[in-house]
Amino acid sequence: MSPSTAVCVAVALPLIGALLVVSLRRWPNAREAASLITGGALFGVVLSLLPQVQSGARPEAQLVEVMSGLWLAFRLEPLGMLFALVASGLWIVTTMYAIGYMRGHHEKNQTRFYACFAIAISAAMGVAMAANLLTLFVFYEVLTLSTYPLVTHHRTENAMRAGRVYLGILIGTSVGFLLLATIWTWHLAGTLDFRPGGILVGRADNWALGILLALFAFGTGKAALMPFHRWLPAAMVAPTPVSALLHAVAVVKAGVFTVMKIVVYIFGIDLLHDTGLSEWLMYVAAFTIIAASLVALTKDNLKARLAYSTISQLSYIVLGAALATSAGVLGGSMHIAMHAFGKITLFFCAGAIYVAAHKTEISDMHGIGRTMPITMLAFFVGSLSVIGLPPFGGSWSKWFLVLGALEADKLIFIAVLIISSLLNVAYLLPVVARAFFVAAPEPEPSEVATQQGRGLMPNSGSSINEAPGFCLLALCLTAVGCLALFFFADTLYQLLTPIVNVNP
Repeated sequence: MSPSTAVCVAVALPLIGALLVVSLRRWPNAREAASLITGGALFGVVLSLLPQVQSGARPEAQLVEVMSGLWLAFRLEPLGMLFALVASGLWIVTTMYAIGYMRGHHEKNQTRFYACFAIAISAAMGVAMAANLLTLFVFYEVLTLSTYPLVTHHRTENAMRAGRVYLGILIGTSVGFLLLATIWTWHLAGTLDFRPGGILVGRADNWALGILLALFAFGTGKAALMPFHRWLPAAMVAPTPVSALLHAVAVVKAGVFTVMKIVVYIFGIDLLHDTGLSEWLMYVAAFTIIAASLVALTKDNLKARLAYSTISQLSYIVLGAALATSAGVLGGSMHIAMHAFGKITLFFCAGAIYVAAHKTEISDMHGIGRTMPITMLAFFVGSLSVIGLPPFGGSWSKWFLVLGALEADKLIFIAVLIISSLLNVAYLLPVVARAFFVAAPEPEPSEVATQQGRGLMPNSGSSINEAPGFCLLALCLTAVGCLALFFFADTLYQLLTPIVNVNP
């Protein structure tokens, strides 16, 4: 298979998988096997393109000419390669996790779930491999629309209300701001292609470029910059595998990837660094980092706490882009992968707790580490990676972000990163401490009767009661990934250095 063909296959494979899932809806085992096999095949195709990109090649394919000189087209470069690897690789473990979760929780409409998930992954591949802003915008919108049925999966009043917020903010910002910025860019530059060094140098004065940058930053609602962040905590009514998709696999990563790609290939980091056009964006990102962390501290619901943690962590990537320095861009780009593995581990653990113990509130999780030790050890690993402590992957991306702030001579953002890491400790590690070092209360007689009625053993605080095997395997794999990324960070660094024109 030629590289050009492989790029197209990577986008098409998940769509084929969605069709297989629907056609096999009467046979759950075959349906889920088809989803897993498609995920494995997609990861294999993406991985086959890695040596090409590492050697300097840029596999590309043109699909349809929309108007003279403007194509729906794909072109795979290092930043897109990173996102494609993360999304395709985590699709496999998320599908494994979903099998255990959806069956263990007896969820309805599982066929629709797996099919929409596959379509969302196809859209994520299209975003990752987009050769220009038009292609990126089209697949960005497909990603929003394909995930709406997942957010509203339960079809309850709360789910439908969350879906309206989700769709309203993401479509509103993309059509109102991102599309306008795309059209304006076409008018200024005569092209929408992603090019090293950018396409806007000398095309407009600083005021116009500053407004254009604001339209791009806030138009990318999936990056969850405040005040366009409410869709993310609202969407937590969805099943936990959907939360994993939103927070780690595709949706928010498509947002921050878009911001990074626009900074690197539309504006160019030299333009932003020399003019200071992105300085205001640094402060917006810093505010989001701290404010979202403070809100996370107030949340007793575990998924809500993790949702605000995601809002904070996404702005690390936006900050790295806005710093417009080599180290900042590299650190922000690396954080796409580092945060993905750390946060998906935490969400997997939250879902496992819900399936096995039917608990959602942190205040109810006394002693749960004694009945779910594997799950809570994985939660501890994911927490350490998100905090940024060695030997876990998150430490490297935060290190490069600090170097990026030093390069930009912006010491205040080093302080922001340090304060944020301390806040990470404050809202994550008490969950672990409560789980392992606070004894579980004796269950009430009514609770014992309820659990026995469900066919469960009462939680005595001593017997092991982990989530289904598929859930457990998935969260263990992602926890190991947090550790592996620490030791293989140089591979990511070598892959990404061409985007900032730094010699490896």
